[in-house]
Amino acid sequence: MAQWTSAVGAAQLARQLTTQQPAPSVPGTRRPPAYRALADGIRLLVLEGRVPVAARLPAERELALSLSVSRTTVAAAYEALRAEGFLESRRGAGSWTAVPAGNPLPARGLEPLPPESLGSMIDLGTAALPAPEPWLTRAVQGALEELPPYAHTHGDYPAGLPALRRMLADRYTGRGIPTMPEQIMVTTGAMGAIDAICHLFAGRGERIAVESPSYANILQLMREAGARLVPVAMAEGLTGWDLGRWRQVLREAAPRLAYVVADFHNPTGALADEDQRRQLVDAARSAGTVLVVDETMSELHLDPGAEMPRPVCAFDPAGSTVLTVGSASKAFWAGMRIGWVRAAPDVIRSLVAARAYADLGTPVLEQLAINWLMRTGGWEDAVALRRAQARENRDALVAAVRERLPDWEFEVPRGGLTLWVRTGGLSGSRLAEVGERVGVRVPSGPRFGVDGAFEGYVRLPFTVGGPVAVEAAARLAAAARLVAKGASTGTEAPRTFVA
Repeated sequence: MAQWTSAVGAAQLARQLTTQQPAPSVPGTRRPPAYRALADGIRLLVLEGRVPVAARLPAERELALSLSVSRTTVAAAYEALRAEGFLESRRGAGSWTAVPAGNPLPARGLEPLPPESLGSMIDLGTAALPAPEPWLTRAVQGALEELPPYAHTHGDYPAGLPALRRMLADRYTGRGIPTMPEQIMVTTGAMGAIDAICHLFAGRGERIAVESPSYANILQLMREAGARLVPVAMAEGLTGWDLGRWRQVLREAAPRLAYVVADFHNPTGALADEDQRRQLVDAARSAGTVLVVDETMSELHLDPGAEMPRPVCAFDPAGSTVLTVGSASKAFWAGMRIGWVRAAPDVIRSLVAARAYADLGTPVLEQLAINWLMRTGGWEDAVALRRAQARENRDALVAAVRERLPDWEFEVPRGGLTLWVRTGGLSGSRLAEVGERVGVRVPSGPRFGVDGAFEGYVRLPFTVGGPVAVEAAARLAAAARLVAKGASTGTEAPRTFVA
């Protein structure tokens, strides 16, 4: 019986290998043999989670043809990986990826670090802040007081609690977009909302246009749903979308869905202006593409006096082209798994009907807590506290990185929770790998791209401040020095394979 659970094609693996950024040359060192570079490149892909564990690798002859190298080179690389515990093989079953005993399985998304590891590791992997107290405690206490009437029901509300749906609709109306409760479905976080939308609109094999870069966990969700991702490059700096590219992709690829983050884009922090929003909605409507707009960062404008553009759904108030996704996770607390979708009533009805075969509904107590916050004004106070904390962390992290890593380049966003950093010619994948050894966890750029793009980047969230931000920058600088010297998980430098 085969031990592999998925397969990686020769062309796909070759593309991922050749997009890896070369390691900086170290004076006095010799270039490694071709087989060694190939083995190190595959090992790095496994450690990064971009090639899954238990994935069947191409046959030696197939990979050799795709890389334009000899079969002997591939055979030697596979043998080196077997010796190191990163490959297992059996006659007749092929070869599949593995990790050596004692190594943690690599994460394919950006899973939070287990709380028990926080004492020794600075976690820059997840863009999420601690709860804004005392508002979490007050919200839960308020929810408990309102719970008894709901306890006498079955507790399943597939569209969400009527009171919260009405509250969310009123908040959209207050922003200038008239909305009925029938246009709202409450979900289990923004991820639950987008997962439901993908299953309803984009079956396996359908094209979904995504910003490049984009939010890593959403990209992975869409991949696992069987979508064919079509990347659309962002405009330079923090200026938002490249509308020329978007029009071309929508016209030529005709994607069923397009996923965008207009407000403080994750990971770059870009803010799309009002004209870009209007033009993208018009282009999506003309192409027959459903535009999924992620608003989870929209309330995190950090610079005082900043004026926000109107929401994207303002240019499609009926919700037939634009499906808006919101969440309490970024603006309030990630542990409060409440999200929502705003769309046309018929779309909401379809999403609710499909939910009967998924999670049935969102926890009642958490919905009551968010409703309590929004009804009492606690939401605004909590978000103001969140903004102040994120602003302080942003400024501390920016200052620390500029001092410790002056060659790294970035623009400071006016909001959101993330800094998108070009790493001065170093491999983001190697920085992520070596960073774990020196006590800082950071996601590399390729997690936010399609097929290995953004190797020269890392994402740094505003989740630490003060002395911890200074220490995080110091550990990143230590990792950068090790990468520049060719250090890896062992004594051997990880080299890039270039065909």
